[in-house]
Amino acid sequence: MTTKTTSIITLVLIALALLAGALLWDQLPDQMASHWNVNDQVNGYISRFWGVFLMPLVTLGMFALFLVVPNIDPLKANIAQFRGTFNVFIALIVAFMLYIHGLTLAWSLGYQDFKMSAAMLPFMGILFIAIGYLLRKAKRNFFIGIRTPWTLSSDSVWDKTHQLGSVLFMLSGAFAILGGFFGGMTAFWLMFVPLIGSSLFLVIYSYILYRSETKS
Repeated sequence: MTTKTTSIITLVLIALALLAGALLWDQLPDQMASHWNVNDQVNGYISRFWGVFLMPLVTLGMFALFLVVPNIDPLKANIAQFRGTFNVFIALIVAFMLYIHGLTLAWSLGYQDFKMSAAMLPFMGILFIAIGYLLRKAKRNFFIGIRTPWTLSSDSVWDKTHQLGSVLFMLSGAFAILGGFFGGMTAFWLMFVPLIGSSLFLVIYSYILYRSETKS
């Protein structure tokens, strides 16, 4: 996907989210649900103004960051090699953020016969799988990927760490999708344990690879 296409899709989605919030304004309560605990119970509220506009504005800010930072990366030539894949990932991140925004609007409108975790996790699982695919394509840079002192110091360590990371993140995505069938604490453990475990293991793995490479 080209950067131009990604930009058009992103801006259209954000505009639609803002339009939906404006059209629904009078039907929304003064205080909107903004946070749910692991048992799918609301434990945080936000004013209607921020409930309608905060997520689209945050998404717009993230999109701007995704556009600017790769262009100032000292290794931006490496990013250019997988820019198409990265653009697809940007579109998915934007779609996920606005999907969450849509769920909060629906909840605030009174459509509450669903578990927030069960609604979120399948999409999160798809996002983790997309991250796994992105890691497989990523070349060494300072912005995207598993950036430890050891992966950034060696193309070989970077490539080997990201090949394994690709598999682990895809597996974490599968567990997150599975968690969507359960909701609550079960979903929480199925999502976070594989994800955190994989992340910690990859840091250690990159260090071991680097030590092995520098000793030889």
